[in-house]
Amino acid sequence: MHTLIQSLATEGAAATEGGHAAYAWLLIALPALGAAILLLGGKRTNKFGPALATGLSWASFAVGAVIFVTMLGLGAEERAAHAELWNWIPAGQFQLSAGLLVDQLSMSFVLLITFVGSLIHVYSLGYMEHDPDKRRFFAYLNLFVASMLVLVLADSYLLLFVGWEGVGLASYLLIGFWNHNPAYATAANKAFFVNRVGDLGLSIAIMMMFATFGKVDFASVNAGVDGASTAQLTAIGLLLLVGACGKSAQFPLQSWLGDAMAGPTPVSALIHAATMVTAGVYLVVRSHAIFEGAPNAQLAVAIVGAITLLYGAIVGCAKDDIKKALAASTMSQIGYMMLAAGLGPIGYAFAIFHLLTHGFFKAGMFLGAGSVMHGMNDQVDMRRFGRLSGAMKVTWVTFGLGWLAILGIPPFAGFWSKDKIIESAFAVGGTRGWILGLATLIGAGITAFYMSRLFFMTFHGKEKRWTDGQHPHESPATMTVPMIVLSIGSGLLGMILAFAGFAEWLHPVFGGEEHEEHTNWPLMAITLLVVAAGLLLAYWRYWREEVPKRAPEGNLLTQAARADLYQDAINEGLFMRPGIHLTRALVFTDTKGVDATAGGLAATIGGFSSRLRRLQNGYVRSYALTMLTGVVAVLGVLWVMN
Repeated sequence: MHTLIQSLATEGAAATEGGHAAYAWLLIALPALGAAILLLGGKRTNKFGPALATGLSWASFAVGAVIFVTMLGLGAEERAAHAELWNWIPAGQFQLSAGLLVDQLSMSFVLLITFVGSLIHVYSLGYMEHDPDKRRFFAYLNLFVASMLVLVLADSYLLLFVGWEGVGLASYLLIGFWNHNPAYATAANKAFFVNRVGDLGLSIAIMMMFATFGKVDFASVNAGVDGASTAQLTAIGLLLLVGACGKSAQFPLQSWLGDAMAGPTPVSALIHAATMVTAGVYLVVRSHAIFEGAPNAQLAVAIVGAITLLYGAIVGCAKDDIKKALAASTMSQIGYMMLAAGLGPIGYAFAIFHLLTHGFFKAGMFLGAGSVMHGMNDQVDMRRFGRLSGAMKVTWVTFGLGWLAILGIPPFAGFWSKDKIIESAFAVGGTRGWILGLATLIGAGITAFYMSRLFFMTFHGKEKRWTDGQHPHESPATMTVPMIVLSIGSGLLGMILAFAGFAEWLHPVFGGEEHEEHTNWPLMAITLLVVAAGLLLAYWRYWREEVPKRAPEGNLLTQAARADLYQDAINEGLFMRPGIHLTRALVFTDTKGVDATAGGLAATIGGFSSRLRRLQNGYVRSYALTMLTGVVAVLGVLWVMN
């Protein structure tokens, strides 16, 4: 083992243009080692396993922080480095090495994944304290972090696909962790199968890259874009978009996200807020050269983002389950990022900017939701909350900072990132700019309403709506400390990244001409007014007025939103039921057609053979009679012919 590690480090150092990438493999190896020890060690690791997994996750973050600091000391064009680990696929003319790409984009994801992931590990120490299978849970967390790091550090689409599938496996295991509940197992299966649809698109895109460019590494694909036709790039881009839609729960592959709330709350924070659902955005942004060569595919990305951000916002307005409301919010916010990625060079940096700030404030709110559930006997119905601010002060404050951040209230994190996406959408100009811009603006208003609704229904209101036997209380320090840290990020991260020049930090990755940032003050004022309108409407309906303990029937739109705009019914009508009928038809054809034909032929031959066998009785007189009959028959034929 030691020899292998040493050789990997030596090979990485030899092939690295910048020394800071020589030990990038440790980022993946440390959490992967934790997962291996906990899974292979079995019950023997029960006592120390969770702490070990948490420590190795923090160790991975420490390695990432060292690499990041080293990169800061280099020039902008010297920060990207490549570490070749080993010759992975030697297949004739196709040669592919397993390598890691450490640049500004991948390091932004590395720091987010390892830092937020490590905080969620700490939170899980308290949240999963009494779970008998917590050792296995922490193993899956480590496996997820390792797979996600493979995804963002890969230097080729094929290695990215390995991390992509690893993330899918880990998410399946985590969502269905409490699979003794059939509904939870069903939710895990749904997430798994919907994601496989997206994965199929990504795998076909990689095949087309090989057919078009002869290579599947990022450098070769980007270099070969100029020599490919627009039709080829459009096909590859649309297939990449299919993959992104599956992993990031974007329209029309968004149906799995709400059901995935069946997993433990730390899973919701890790997978559905900070990391996994952002993988699709990373794929699109990393493939920017392909999309820039295929304007129609790039427009499709923006359209999908616009539809999803409005879809998620509308659904979030009618959800009474606190985790499902946050899941709808995640879907909507990822829609903002996808829309920004579809705007071209003007939007890439802001898509990643919002991804980072969202990772902090949404993870903080998911952990806050878990804290509320912890203090309310696992209750998730917000109509059974109300006025929890007094009983859970730390949760209230930390959740409140995340709420202000997602609303885009200055100077909190979302103001610096989401508002830039709105400005960029309008800056595109023309009909496209107006349509996309209005979508982002309307989405901001709806977001303000449903997130304020969630906050007021949970922590404020005219009365307590608790059920008998509930005694809300604050969570232990292992849960509240990560929430406090994330809330600080919710408040300050956007400002820090904005003044530190985050867009300039990413510019070498995307290339092209730099776009000067101009603050559109009138648009900013309009956006804040729209946000204020949504907030005030929620304040009047869910703070000043009484909240019914049972959801009223509502209008047709409300009913549709509660049913996720009938996404499951549509999927059943268009895909599931036709698929069932097709399968039944194929089974019938196979049984009554193919099998019956083959079986009938065999029976016919068998019957004829059995009857023929009766002639072989062993008696000489029977054989003589047969010969005589044959001779008479032959003579009769000859007589007739003559």
